[in-house]
This record gives sequence, structure tokens and C-alpha cells, in this order.
Amino acid sequence: MSAVKKYIGQFHPIVWVLLTGTVLSRGAMFMTMPFLAIYLSRTMDMHPLFIGLTVGISPLVATIGGFIGGHLSDRYGRKPVLMMSLFSISLVFFGFSVASHPLWFIFLNALNGLSNSFFEPTSQALMADLTEKKQRMKAYSLRYTAINIGAAVGPLAGAYLANVSAESTFIITGSIYFFYAVALTVLMKKFKLEGGAAGKAKVTFLDALSIVKRDSALRYLVLGIILINIGYSQLQSTLPMHLEESLENGVYIFSILLSINAVMVVFLQMPVSALAEKFRPMQTMVFGALIMMLGLMGFGFSNGWVLSIVSVALLTLGEILIFPANSVLIDRLAPENLRGIYFGAGQFRKVGNFAGPVLGGFLFSEVGGSVMLWVVSLIALSSILFFSLGNRSFAKTELPEAKSV
Repeated sequence: MSAVKKYIGQFHPIVWVLLTGTVLSRGAMFMTMPFLAIYLSRTMDMHPLFIGLTVGISPLVATIGGFIGGHLSDRYGRKPVLMMSLFSISLVFFGFSVASHPLWFIFLNALNGLSNSFFEPTSQALMADLTEKKQRMKAYSLRYTAINIGAAVGPLAGAYLANVSAESTFIITGSIYFFYAVALTVLMKKFKLEGGAAGKAKVTFLDALSIVKRDSALRYLVLGIILINIGYSQLQSTLPMHLEESLENGVYIFSILLSINAVMVVFLQMPVSALAEKFRPMQTMVFGALIMMLGLMGFGFSNGWVLSIVSVALLTLGEILIFPANSVLIDRLAPENLRGIYFGAGQFRKVGNFAGPVLGGFLFSEVGGSVMLWVVSLIALSSILFFSLGNRSFAKTELPEAKSV
């Protein structure tokens, strides 16, 4: 019992609330968003390119929104930004349940991207504010595990509800985010937590924007992740359409693959991350990009269950190596008083989440799913160039505490 109490006591209660909320909210998100492309194709009779635009508008808006949200959280505190973003996400999904025109889905998904881009860097910065430096890697790993626990359950529920009542998934997701916001509001008030960085960062927005230009390691990291996300974003945009077209029971297979992806991350992340710690973060990302490329290319050759499972396994190993290292690296690069801005700057990587669905939707309609996947796999592989350059720059980077704006 004392061991459990000691384990729980290593993190602030608010960190545990964020981790618990992550499991529930991400489970709900994975219950809805991976099936949005299928829902739109079935109910709105939309062209694949237009569906790609609808799916991709969220990360496009998030590209700028994350930086703004991170900057606001550094200047005015984490609490108001967190509360506004969570209640807004709840409103988005309630809106999805009643939307009847494609333009409404574009608008709501844009608001979804903006709200999530405010929440993500602010919540990560808050976790760092409340966690000792030596424990932050473990906190980020637990957060990534929480995301994938939700992702393991969400797609299966989504696959079932997509054929029963797709609108109900939107209502459930909106409700979960609403109660998450209420619970976090109450607990942050109880602990009198307004946000550890409020008032410490006195830089202007333009000064903050110059960080990306001056910090070459951050710049190479963002550019490399953009290319990775062009490939990885196909998992929730064109891949389900490709599987539905090329395989019998493709939607069901897709939901199983998403769950395999999440379960593998939950069980393999800690041992793989422990091994990856022996290398520099961007060296790890180079190897991860190679493995992810093989997974994406494998889906282009897939004609059944076996190769699909092998492909998603490779894609998952690449994901395990790349994405957790991203948060750790940004935390190492960030000055203490600009942590929110740095995590917000990391949101520029979502340019790839926008470009990926749009490019994938275009290629899917013009040359077919297999060729599309081969092309985006090579694009993802090209990230190796930027990760290699970033590795050199990161080796010369001063300690975050010594940096100033």
C-alpha cells in the first residue's frame, strides 16, 4: 500500500487529473475523429479531396493556434486557457451531432483544431510546471500511455456506433469533454492553481515568434515532424477509405488496426523508450522515421489481414520512437519562463497534419490508395535529413536555463 501511495505521490494531484482526463477524452476523440471521413463520405456525398480538406482544416488552424495559446498561457496563466479550450471542444462535438451541411463540419473542425491547439501545449506546460525536472520524462511517458489507452478502446466503440448511430458518438464525446472541464475547474480552484507561469513571461508575441527563427534545433525538429505527420496523418484520413475500398470488411479491419496500434504503444513504449534513452533524441527519430516509412509502404501492398497487421506494427514502432521524444526534446530546449511558447511552437508541426489529408485525398482520387501510400511514405522518410541536422544543432545547444529571449 505504501508503494502505491509513494508512486501516486511523485506527481501533483492536478497532474493525475490531467492524465485521467486524457484517457477519457482521448478515448472519446478516437471514438469519433478516425471515422469522420467515413461519416462524411456516407452522409454528405463529398468528394475525397473535400473530405481531406474537412479533416485537414483542424491541424491547419492548430498550426498557428498552438503558438498563440502557449504564449497566452505563459502571460496570463494556464487555468483560463485550459478552461476555455475544453468547454469549446465540448461545444464542437455537440455541434457535429446536429450539423447538416458540409460547411458546418469545416467550421466546427476548424474550431476543434483551434481549441485543441490551445489545450495541448498548455496542459503539457502545466504538467512540467508541477513536476520536478527529473520526473518530467516519466510524466510525458505516462501522458502518452494515457493517450493510447484511450485510443485502444475508442476505435472499437466507434466502429460499432458508426453503424448504429454515428451522431451518438458526437454527443458522448461532447459530454465527456464537458465533465472533464468541470472537474478540472473545481480541482484547480481547490488547489488554488492559476497557472505557474502567469506573469513571468514579459516578451511580446513578436519576440516569442523569433524563437523559432533563432533556435535551429527547434526549427529542424518542427520541419522533420511536419514531414512525418504528412505520412502519419493518413492513418486517420485516407487509410480507412483505402482499406474500405481494397479489403472486405475494411472498416472493421481499420478499427482493429487502430486498437493494435494503441495496445502496442501502451505495452512497448516504456521498454522501447528505455532503450532509446541511450541515444540522442533526434538520432532516435531518424531510426523511427525509417521504420514508419516501411509501415506506410507496407499498407500500399496490403491485400489482407497479415500484411496490414505487419504494417501497423512497423508504423507503431516508428511512432513510439518519434512522438514521445518530441515532448522531451521541446522541454529540454525551453527556457523555464517560455515553456508554453515552446510547446506552442511545436504545434507548427501540424502543418503536416493538414497537408497530409489534403495531399492524400488528392492522390487517392487521382492515382489510387496504393500509390498514394508509397508517395507519402517517401515524404515521411525525407524527415531524416532534418532530424540529422537537428541532432548536430541539439548537441551544441546550451542548457535551457541559460537561454533567454
